[in-house]
Amino acid sequence: MALVAEFTVEPFVEGAPGPHVQAALAAAEASGLVVEFGPFGTAVSGDDAGVLAAANDIVVQAMEAGATRVSLQIQRADA
Repeated sequence: MALVAEFTVEPFVEGAPGPHVQAALAAAEASGLVVEFGPFGTAVSGDDAGVLAAANDIVVQAMEAGATRVSLQIQRADA
């Protein structure tokens, strides 16, 4: 099975992502999973364990870097 985790880190200013957004993106990229960065959110996809571990790292890194909110949605890739 595969999962997709979509997340948005706030505050977010289009074209000027702050250190909290950059920290979340770096955590996603460090996971080794497929990362899709978009204007309204970022998605990581892969195996269940990898996505769940990445989601934890993304939230921790974003909050430690100053995020005021992290919105996270996880779903089955085939749903």
